[in-house]
Amino acid sequence: MRKFSKVLAVVLAVILVASAFAGCGKKAESEKTYIIYSDNSFAPFEYLDKGSNAYVGIDMDILAAIAEDQGFKYEMHNEGFDASMGAVQSGQADAMIAGMTITDERKETFDFADGYYDDGQILVVKTDSKIASEADLKDKNVAIKISTMGAEYAESIKDKIGFKTSSYEGSPEMYQAVATGNADACFEDRSVVQYAILNEKLELKTVGDVINPSQYGFAVKKGTNAELIEMFNKGLANIKANGKYDEILAKYGG
Repeated sequence: MRKFSKVLAVVLAVILVASAFAGCGKKAESEKTYIIYSDNSFAPFEYLDKGSNAYVGIDMDILAAIAEDQGFKYEMHNEGFDASMGAVQSGQADAMIAGMTITDERKETFDFADGYYDDGQILVVKTDSKIASEADLKDKNVAIKISTMGAEYAESIKDKIGFKTSSYEGSPEMYQAVATGNADACFEDRSVVQYAILNEKLELKTVGDVINPSQYGFAVKKGTNAELIEMFNKGLANIKANGKYDEILAKYGG
């Protein structure tokens, strides 16, 4: 009987130790800090606030609100849109939020959370330009921002219409090319360029209707970080329900 008691005590001790290690493992997972990448110049979604020297915007605030709601930690890197896509694809980043349009083609490489913002592209020209439609782009030079939907759309129609393209890393450089006459037009997300025209007093105007209306999405490398997608979806639903989402959009004029 005494021998059985000793054996039982040893077994219980092993179970307790195993449980302790299991608990530690669970705690370590819950305290994981996710690496998230974003664009560095895509107002009003992400841009450098000169006063605070910090990146602010709709994407920054939505992610912060969702992380607070769901209780996860993250480290933000504002490295540019193309760099963000590359970081997620290579595994350097866990996710990206950068005004990224959800498309079937991108779904082959990324898993997306629920769409969090509706937008689309639009044709942009200099204020005094006579360009009134895509047909007027014949023999013209169209500026494009690398890896964006605007660039993809321009490339898809340039041979049919007969224009050439010039590539730029960021939206400000693309806008400057059009405003100074180095390019005749560009395609950009409607809400982004309208925000820039209004707040930065750019000598630009939009032409025609929105092209390819779609949604922005929070993205991870396909087949990874399913728990992060789930938390984003739950948090997004919660901040929409409690009014925080509308508060964020109103803050940036949305």
